[in-house]
Amino acid sequence: MANRTELYVYEQAAVLLSCTLSALGSALIIFTYIAWPELRSAPRRLLVCLSATDMLSALSFGYGAWRMFQRETWDCVLQGALSTLANTSSFFWTVAIAVYLYIFIVRSDQRLADSLVSWFHLVSWGVPLGITVAALCLHKIGYDASEVSVGWCWVSLEAPDHVLWMLLTGKIWEFLAYLTLPVLYILIRKHIRRAHAALSEYRPILSSSQVAHTQSSMADRKMTLIPIIFIGLRIWSTLRFLLMLADLPARQNPVLVTLHGIGNTFQGAANCTMFVFFTKVVRSRLAALFCCCCRGEQPTHQFSRGLPQQHLLPDGDTETGTWRTSQ
Repeated sequence: MANRTELYVYEQAAVLLSCTLSALGSALIIFTYIAWPELRSAPRRLLVCLSATDMLSALSFGYGAWRMFQRETWDCVLQGALSTLANTSSFFWTVAIAVYLYIFIVRSDQRLADSLVSWFHLVSWGVPLGITVAALCLHKIGYDASEVSVGWCWVSLEAPDHVLWMLLTGKIWEFLAYLTLPVLYILIRKHIRRAHAALSEYRPILSSSQVAHTQSSMADRKMTLIPIIFIGLRIWSTLRFLLMLADLPARQNPVLVTLHGIGNTFQGAANCTMFVFFTKVVRSRLAALFCCCCRGEQPTHQFSRGLPQQHLLPDGDTETGTWRTSQ
């Protein structure tokens, strides 16, 4: 193949580290969901589905980065198919969570939001699976010489219609997520701020108002960070794709290649940071479990005894009037 992006050891190491952190982060999100029943809300279940796709994506990308494919082989095709399925499904689940939160928080219609969960599963698993199977049957997945990857396999550049299949197997869904996520989260963020301002008029002095304000501010920040983090991680692969279409040598820049490798594989670690380590409810449970394990004691389940089954949002915060007040 005439064009081939040269990869360096430090790029490989960076991608493998990112994949490892992402797989561990996704596993931790799934663990917290299994370990504590009070965290098993509908939004959190959607986050677990996203984490499953992020884990599979990290493992498949990690295998490709470890192998550093030089030609098309059977495991190159298999790795390309798995990463295509997982990566595309991740886009769908990311948007599905945003749609659910918009309906649940802004429209204040939990019944409608819950009724869409089955459709989320059908679309977020079915569409990527159908596209991946079609790409496999038509022999579109294969070696891409790291022109649009970092060691792993994706759509073969030998295919005459490879640009079309790159769009179908990822890029078109990525572009749609770029447009959809900021709009939905901006609307959610504005609703939270308006609702909190309205409630503040009735309880400006109560101590509980400060608690509600803290929860609202944290949710407000997370609603801003979610699309920013998503775009910040994914934009580098999009930039390399556009540079490849324009046949510009800048796509082979080592810094850009490294950012692409980290961005495509770090989503699970980013979600873990936001929804586990930066979420007090989940963080406190993990800290207590860790302390018990260090002392060789049995967990007392002190956090779940006597607590009502509150509806928890993906960030672990309880549902409050601040989120649900209609204007």
